[in-house]
Amino acid sequence: MLSLYDSVGWEGYTRDVERLCRGLANSHLVITARDASGTLLGLARTISDDEHICYVQDVVVNPAYHRQGVGRSLVEHLMRRYSHCRFFLLSTDHESSPEGKRNHAFYRSLGFLSYEEKEMAGFGLPRNRPDLRSTAS
Repeated sequence: MLSLYDSVGWEGYTRDVERLCRGLANSHLVITARDASGTLLGLARTISDDEHICYVQDVVVNPAYHRQGVGRSLVEHLMRRYSHCRFFLLSTDHESSPEGKRNHAFYRSLGFLSYEEKEMAGFGLPRNRPDLRSTAS
């Protein structure tokens, strides 16, 4: 699993292996794609209440297996699994980023629309902010 995340350069995940493992363990669902020998080719995971919303947290495919249907198979499985949820959402890099253009084309090929196209808005706090858990009252 660590080598899969390493293969796509997701240092934000791989610099703290214990945190990555906790994130995977706390996911609603984690699915994998493997070859006949059991080698991990890709992984996808969700956060969900399994009623109203499903958020696709990660879709990771080893670059050696890009454009072979691995990511499509993972996402299509999740789309079927959570078809009863009102919202099926994910976030990805901005289209202007090196990975963004490819990611946007991939998700659009699966029928995804931007929030604006769905007449929605998405908001998030800045990525680098203080951890306030220990100061909570």
